Amino acid sequence: VNSQSLLTLVCLFTLKQSGALKRKLQSPHGNPPVKRKRKLSINTFRKGATEADRREEGSSSQKPLPKKQLTDKQNEGQKNKHFIKTSSLFKNNPDIPEIHRKEVQQVQENVFTTDSFSQLDLHPHLISTINTVLNICSMTSVQKQTIPVLLQGRDALVRSQTGSGKTLAYGIPLVQSLQGMESKIQRSDGPYALVLVPTRELALQSFDTIQKLLKPFTWIVPGVLMGGEKRKSEKARLRKGINILISTPGRLVDHIKSTECIHFSRTQWLIIDEADRILDLGFEKDVAVILNALNAERETRQNVLLSATLTEGVTRLADISLNDPISISIADEIQKVPQAASQTDREASSSLNCMEQENFAVPDTLQQYVMMVPSKLKLVTLAAFILQKCKFEKRHKMIIFFSSCEQVEFYHELLVKVLSGGSESEEAGHPSLSSGSLRFLRLHGDMEQEERTEVFQEFLKSKTGILLCTDVAARGLDLPQVTWIVQYNAPASPAEYIHRIGRTARIGCRGSSLLVLAPSEAGYVSLLASHKINVSELKMEKVLASLMKDDRFKLHRPGSKKSCGKNPQEVRERATVLQTKFENLVHSSEGNVRWAKKALQSFLCAYTTYPRDLKHIFHIKSLHLGHVAKSFGLRDAPQNLTALPAAGSKRKTKPRPKR
Repeated sequence: VNSQSLLTLVCLFTLKQSGALKRKLQSPHGNPPVKRKRKLSINTFRKGATEADRREEGSSSQKPLPKKQLTDKQNEGQKNKHFIKTSSLFKNNPDIPEIHRKEVQQVQENVFTTDSFSQLDLHPHLISTINTVLNICSMTSVQKQTIPVLLQGRDALVRSQTGSGKTLAYGIPLVQSLQGMESKIQRSDGPYALVLVPTRELALQSFDTIQKLLKPFTWIVPGVLMGGEKRKSEKARLRKGINILISTPGRLVDHIKSTECIHFSRTQWLIIDEADRILDLGFEKDVAVILNALNAERETRQNVLLSATLTEGVTRLADISLNDPISISIADEIQKVPQAASQTDREASSSLNCMEQENFAVPDTLQQYVMMVPSKLKLVTLAAFILQKCKFEKRHKMIIFFSSCEQVEFYHELLVKVLSGGSESEEAGHPSLSSGSLRFLRLHGDMEQEERTEVFQEFLKSKTGILLCTDVAARGLDLPQVTWIVQYNAPASPAEYIHRIGRTARIGCRGSSLLVLAPSEAGYVSLLASHKINVSELKMEKVLASLMKDDRFKLHRPGSKKSCGKNPQEVRERATVLQTKFENLVHSSEGNVRWAKKALQSFLCAYTTYPRDLKHIFHIKSLHLGHVAKSFGLRDAPQNLTALPAAGSKRKTKPRPKR
């Protein structure tokens, strides 16, 4: 009986407990209890999911996946991991406006003539050197018009498009004049000619050209002075003697003030090349110091000013340095100031030329494009364009212009590591898709002079490559075989635009240029049209579609097949994969994030320096900071940018930018 009573009590207790549990799970309305279902989450298959995540999602009640299946899921999670961290590139972008541009008649210059140098009154050895060493047989228009004028001993103001042969236009008559002097020039005589140029690279290039022209006349010694070189070695060369002195204004003023052995008592020529750029860089006071030093020792000499654009500053410089000049403008027609013209006539002609400066001559062989790109997509679009032109089409040589030294350094590192690094396509046995052949170089004013010279020479000699640079390379440099100019940041003026695109399509060669603008900057196209500059639109989607040729940026899905078409959705996915690679690299360390923020800060600082008459196109308030940050590989808009140390902490503040 006792055992039966005990069993009865146990049964009653069990029934009571199960009833309580049933009431606990039952809904307030008396409905039957609902079975719990496990809520699936992508975190379930993420490699980094925590035990707390799995418990919260009821994973403990789920049967464990087979080992192989779990591994596959983890791999899939790893491949898709970046899409969790990367916000969409294609959402919340501003609308790309339709470009309504007027067709304008561009100013044309006939670059070449059929006239040969043998028709000029030149030394036979000089003609032979031009034909054999420089491999030039016929004159360009600016050479045909300028050389006879300078051989007559006249001052000249020469305006001609970039890449038209202005260096030889003054170099040939200079060498002809010096080699023909009655008393043979001695090295110890010092400078007979002074050539001023704005940048170190142009100084080296001009020195190289003059040196080739002097090959038959070994007693005439050329030399170059420029910032970044050792003053002690330059002083030693000056003591030995330099007859044709090529220099940047700042370094020459330095020697005028500190070097006793430099003198200008025999200086018969003053040539100011790229005069507008010299003034743009803030060298006007230095030029005044040089003119005073020359005038103090010798008042009479032959003066030549050369420029691709004729600004108010150039006109002012011409007034104080030239004596009764002949004005040569190679644009539709040659305008000459008559020799017997009065001062009033010359002033009227000068004013007329200043008015005409607004219309710029562009070579017929240059194709100009503009591409409207939202800020978030600028980086991936640039990368896609580089791949399209320099990898898939091959044999292209490209220059990309940025507005600051910090951007050049940052983007150079980013593009090298993402586009030229080891690729999955190589591992998969697709050597044709390898981007190892991409060759990135950089050039800007903060680099040491030795490195600048090395990079300049390397790019000069190479047949392909991508040079990232500031406007240090925008003036006067003759870089052969450059086929594409990309302006990633818009120039501060149409004149600067002309100088940048002038690095391609030189001396009759073919070339192309691309200007990248944000939707808010579309007004710049109309500004160019007002200066007789025609640009055609290149669609961003067409450029991004080139990513379909590179399987490194393919979004891997289980069982996916190789795509052959240009599905817009897949193009967007590949662009997102590429953006993720950039972002992962930037966020791989705190140092990289700081570097990206400094580069962004330098861009914003440069953006505030556009001239007042362009503020309606380039205003800092028109930028979406988060979208712009995306183009620097940053996932969020950074805070307290002004509190960051100045970009490139090694830079020293100078009264004018390094060049």
